[in-house]
Amino acid sequence: MDRESLASLRRDYSSRQLSRSSVARDPFTQFGAWMAEALNSQVLDATAMLLATADANGRPSSRVVLLKSFDENGFVFYTNYNSKKATDIAENPQVSLHFFWPDLERQLIIKGTAERISRGESEEYFNSRPGDSKLGAWASKQSSVVASREQLETQFADAEKHFGGQEIPCPPFWGGFRVTPMSFEFWQGRASRLHDRICYERRGDDWSIVRLSP
Repeated sequence: MDRESLASLRRDYSSRQLSRSSVARDPFTQFGAWMAEALNSQVLDATAMLLATADANGRPSSRVVLLKSFDENGFVFYTNYNSKKATDIAENPQVSLHFFWPDLERQLIIKGTAERISRGESEEYFNSRPGDSKLGAWASKQSSVVASREQLETQFADAEKHFGGQEIPCPPFWGGFRVTPMSFEFWQGRASRLHDRICYERRGDDWSIVRLSP
């Protein structure tokens, strides 16, 4: 497809609307309602979110991770603590989460700070994972160079042999992060590109709510 063909692609949005009067006073409540609707609508990978980080020099990185839990304290995902995302967070805890639910014509951007969760929380979640996922966490030195697919599969087989059907513990280099939000932006597609954008900004223990221009 050439550049001109890409430039001509467009579609209108008209199925839903969003207003200051219709949203919940609390952004976590509003997020819960949108997530429930995405799950009930069987949106593919509804819990997938784009995690954007930057290192100490401001060089950005982004990747899709899965939301595993949330409450009024923040949003939790899991990873290898030696991964690129984790080393970025160690240098610069400011992050962004981006959910995109095209079937519902919705986007959501959450900005905040990330920090490690407790060891107990990480172990509790790790113990709930399938066996192969546990072995994969031990086998993969996430973000490091691997010589081949065969080497990765060998490392997995070595981990499988090492634990020999016994309980697989949570690796010391693996665990969760919690993102504590400072802002939420709920985006609802509307006709004529006049999209609805409702933004929550943290103000101490409360939240301000404003509408942004599309």
